[in-house]
Amino acid sequence: MSILSFCTLYANFSSKLIDLYPSKIINIHHSFLPAFPGAKPYHSAFNRGVKIIGATSHYVTEELDAGPIIEQGISRVSHEHEVVDLINKGQDLERMVLLRGLKLHCDRKIMVYNNKTVVFN
Repeated sequence: MSILSFCTLYANFSSKLIDLYPSKIINIHHSFLPAFPGAKPYHSAFNRGVKIIGATSHYVTEELDAGPIIEQGISRVSHEHEVVDLINKGQDLERMVLLRGLKLHCDRKIMVYNNKTVVFN
């Protein structure tokens, strides 16, 4: 089974590559899009006083971060947390949703239909 996963900055995938691997390239990102785009979303979120942080794993499509969602996770934060706490919690969430997404994919528990997923547990 072919699968690609990208855990760092979103690469510019060619439509040819995406067409070669439909619903087989998985990307993860924090849940601050589109509210907090840019290089330091955790800092922006901290400055706004967010109460929930999260992460999403999804299949890659030609439209940036718009592919069918596979898995999501959240964690509550408060005024007691510093920026570094948000970053650490966020990175942990990203690892967890990636692992769960990969497992669901490899176990063939995901059906993609109309840019959405049906996940069988």
